[in-house]
Amino acid sequence: MGDNEPENFGISGVYYWILADLTVILHFGFVCFVVIGALLAFRWRWIVFAHLPAVVWGALIEYQGWVCPLTPLEQHFRRMAGQEGYAGGFIEYYLLPVLYPAGLTRDVQMVLGSLVIVVNILIYVWLIKRIRKDRRV
Repeated sequence: MGDNEPENFGISGVYYWILADLTVILHFGFVCFVVIGALLAFRWRWIVFAHLPAVVWGALIEYQGWVCPLTPLEQHFRRMAGQEGYAGGFIEYYLLPVLYPAGLTRDVQMVLGSLVIVVNILIYVWLIKRIRKDRRV
């Protein structure tokens, strides 16, 4: 192999392509879980213990301008499959072109982080009120 070619340890590029796509699906699922996962707590109360740390992590990623570890993992799989990686993070590459075609700015990240917090506070307030109401009946 040449100096610029990735070492794929005998694994076909198509498998890395599949791994990259599965990582995108996992990443998208995690983003959805962060944003609206509190709704699952209406059915499964134990989900709160997984959801709240996910919300904190998701908000920190946005507030701090960090890149989620799933992004470089996906980019690695893309390179191993012979595809080009991309600059930036998952939200910037996949979601923001749909929501904010101009791209990800620091201000947008702050808004997204705040939306994660506000949406989840509202859902959990609704859940707590419902639990209290159910206990009174």
